[in-house]
Amino acid sequence: MSILLLSSVVAFISLFYALFLAYRLKQKDRGDEKVREISQAIRDGAMSFLRKEYCFLAIFVGAVFLLMGFFLSWSSAGVFVAGAALSVLAGNIGMRIATMSNGRTVWAVRNNIKEGLDVAFNAGSVMGLSVVGFGILGIASAYWIFGDPQIIFSFGFGASAVAIFARVGGGIYTKAADVGADLVGKIEAGIPEDDPRNPATIADNVGDNVGDVAGMGADLFESYVDSIIAAMVLGTVSVGVFGLGAGLLPLGLAALGCLASIAGNLIIKFVKKGSPSNILNSGIMGASLIMAVGSYFLIRYSLDNYWGVFASVLTGLVAGVAIGFITEYYTSAKFRPTRELAESSETGAATNIISGLALGMNSTIWPVLIVCFSIFLSYNLAGVYGIALTAVGMLSTLGITLATDSYGPVADNAAGIAEMAGLGQDVRERAEELDAVGNTTAAIGKGFAIGSAALTAIVLLISYAKVAGVAVVDLLNPLVIIGVFLGALLPFVFSSLAMRAVGKAAYAVVNEVRRQFREIAGLMEGKAKADHERCIEIVTVGALKQMIVPGLVAVLAPLAVGFIFGKEALAGLLVGSITSGFLLAIMMANSGGAWDNAKKYIETGELGGKGSETHKAAVVGDTVGDPFKDTAGPSLNILIKLVSIISIIIAPLL
Repeated sequence: MSILLLSSVVAFISLFYALFLAYRLKQKDRGDEKVREISQAIRDGAMSFLRKEYCFLAIFVGAVFLLMGFFLSWSSAGVFVAGAALSVLAGNIGMRIATMSNGRTVWAVRNNIKEGLDVAFNAGSVMGLSVVGFGILGIASAYWIFGDPQIIFSFGFGASAVAIFARVGGGIYTKAADVGADLVGKIEAGIPEDDPRNPATIADNVGDNVGDVAGMGADLFESYVDSIIAAMVLGTVSVGVFGLGAGLLPLGLAALGCLASIAGNLIIKFVKKGSPSNILNSGIMGASLIMAVGSYFLIRYSLDNYWGVFASVLTGLVAGVAIGFITEYYTSAKFRPTRELAESSETGAATNIISGLALGMNSTIWPVLIVCFSIFLSYNLAGVYGIALTAVGMLSTLGITLATDSYGPVADNAAGIAEMAGLGQDVRERAEELDAVGNTTAAIGKGFAIGSAALTAIVLLISYAKVAGVAVVDLLNPLVIIGVFLGALLPFVFSSLAMRAVGKAAYAVVNEVRRQFREIAGLMEGKAKADHERCIEIVTVGALKQMIVPGLVAVLAPLAVGFIFGKEALAGLLVGSITSGFLLAIMMANSGGAWDNAKKYIETGELGGKGSETHKAAVVGDTVGDPFKDTAGPSLNILIKLVSIISIIIAPLL
């Protein structure tokens, strides 16, 4: 009970610290009238999208609540709604703070780059600390009320249900606007990316927030709570081996990681010298070190047999950092793969696309080996409970890793506002330096999210097998083989639907931007204003309409396989979807990240610079990579966990 109380206290500390940071951010200078006007337009567009998305989610959550109440239990249905509501609340808070902070960031950059970094990172920290605070508080409250980890799986289902639509809808929005702005503005009209003459540029900046703040927050909130819940369930059946504290230990580790994240936040605040990337890395590494040391004492205090469990948590911490560095190697222009990709643009868009696909496929090797090694080591150290705690260890410092990820869209918006508000070359360059760091942290964050999703899904698979009473997944059973093939197929069908959705929404944006350039007299000369609101409306409607089918496919697939073919086939579906989904997600995320940074590398003046034929080829590659890295790829993280959690929920009915 002491761990339950301690974790609840830490959750409140996290939320109060997030509130304190939000208050401090609100005191920052909002900038001149032009900066305030642009920032408000981005905020209004983002909140308009969220309000409409929440209307759909309310209907979906209400329908699932009634079904769960009638077929399972009203307790499970209530916990489901709580998980969905807290996920929505965390995303809403993150979105509000991010859109409040973009103008303040660019205004702070006028003084020096460190001030801008502090504003953007504190905005990301509000998101990160809100996610972990609400996650811990929700799980602790549900466990305190019901005392049964099985019911708490419904909390994870609520988080997953919100995440799939938030990630897909936000991803469609951000990439449809981005593609429309790039193809017509940069390639056809030959104007800068964030030029105020481009009608899609405000929608593009709105998309950064709905996709990479609200969407990413919902994604990692789901991974976070699912990993803790699954580890708690496996811990309750492992008390005979590890001691009575095994069930609540995952919650205690999450609370410790939350405190370590706050400490990392303070490290970043007090480090005054160094590049922005080095300052952020110092906070992440500091938090990881504090977590590593603290977890030893917590585990030793909680368990009888603690060495294997501690080593498993440490394995997760190290694996998360390793996957992050590998992602950076494949996607950052500082390293050879992305520079070679940029060089391939010299012979045209086709060779750029071929090289980008090859890079993404090759980049799957090390993350898969790391996850395999982590599973092998933790299982031999502490059995299936060890695997579960490896996932918890990887996500334990989410409060700061998500902060560095959410920092990216704020910095990106700041760079756009600097261009649109005409703040001068110096301010623009400083903001772009912060944005470049944000691109790297976003790519690392996606790699981290994918790795943690794979481990969490594997733990959920183990939990499903225990709940459903599947002792062995027999690969000689034809029904199991059918399930494996259908599971392997699911990520491809889902990705196809998501990318088609981006294409359809982008088609409408491209036509609208072309129409405005053609029909608004004086727009290209800067004598007339673009109709930004029309582009925002088109993308909002298109994204919300197109997100429904991919989301429903993810929800209905495990139901269909489970009730038609049985629980063994459903286990096969989980095996197939986790395997192919993990690989496809890595490939898409790293290809997309490398295409983006190859383009930015050329824009620094290398290989011909902006406006050259090499640059145009790289822009085409980046346009292909946009739905890879920001729509389909990240959504696969949620898909493989959602399919697993739904399988656990329906297991008693099979």
